[in-house]
Amino acid sequence: MGGLNMRPCSTVMHLLLRCMRGCGRHSRSRMPRRLRRPLSYIKLIFNSLYFNSLTNSEVVMDSILEPVFWMVEVVTRWFGMVFVFLVVALTSSVIFIAYFCLLPLVLQTYSPGWIMWHVCYGHWIIVMIAFHYYKATSTPPGYPPKMKNDIPFVSVCKKCIIPKPARSHHCGICKTCILKMDHHCPWLNNCVGHYNHRYFFSFCLYLTMGCMYCSISGRNLFIDAYNAIDEVSQPPYTYKDRMIHKSIIYMWVLTSTVSVALGALTLWHAILITRGETSIERHINNKEAKRLAKRGKVYRNPFSYGTLNNWKVFFGVEKRSHWLTRILLPSGHTPYGDGLTWDIYPLKKDMMPV
Repeated sequence: MGGLNMRPCSTVMHLLLRCMRGCGRHSRSRMPRRLRRPLSYIKLIFNSLYFNSLTNSEVVMDSILEPVFWMVEVVTRWFGMVFVFLVVALTSSVIFIAYFCLLPLVLQTYSPGWIMWHVCYGHWIIVMIAFHYYKATSTPPGYPPKMKNDIPFVSVCKKCIIPKPARSHHCGICKTCILKMDHHCPWLNNCVGHYNHRYFFSFCLYLTMGCMYCSISGRNLFIDAYNAIDEVSQPPYTYKDRMIHKSIIYMWVLTSTVSVALGALTLWHAILITRGETSIERHINNKEAKRLAKRGKVYRNPFSYGTLNNWKVFFGVEKRSHWLTRILLPSGHTPYGDGLTWDIYPLKKDMMPV
């Protein structure tokens, strides 16, 4: 019965292959060298469908979408520095407006107490954003050893052909396996893994806090600037006044939009950290939980140490002072463990009593 169902699919694949072979023979000599490799890749996909006796609808869809995935990987890889430039440029523009447009108004209108608050908080949030973004982009996420070793592994990577430790996954953009991989972030031009996961989350958290701060504190200035530009009979504003009004509107719209979008992303990652999961592990654990639920069993994440301990492990909090020195202040300490082995049993009892 399975062979009858596969026969139409095999026939279609056979016809497609014959067409591609015919086209390839006539145009191979005239085809640029840059196009030969993508065409060979597409032909390999169809070959895998035709010669695979286990082909089904899911395999066909994955193979059809494989060129799309390949194109996304290429674009993300080549435009990584463009995304980094956009982050630096947009953040710098907001800081420039805050210094040259908002700070003079704060010094003229606010009380000494509020001036001290805005100056201290504003500079602290700038330092935290800049530090964690630099560390997230420049810190390697961690890679499994490529040489033979005695480290326990759970599978073998089909692309790297090396053993994969627990929580490791292959990144198609970086073309290598990543320790405790969460995802590949184009805004960092880097993978988020074991050694830079904390920097990535802290950057998202502090950038969200900074955008919310600008949005809330600049709301009245935005309304005044918008009304000044929207009025039909405008007073004789100078060119400098109009530029300040437009800059305030630009800053408020940008920071408000980012605070909502990035705030949702930060909240999602906070939930994952609370559960002791990464973005990839979330999907894997959901499938495993459904599979065990059909058998009447309950799935438990083996890498979760409990809600509070998950946060302690993530931030590297080992004593009370670390809540200040390692979270509220810039810190370059390394995460717990080496990302190769996950001996969780010593941590289950009372890992960090703080």
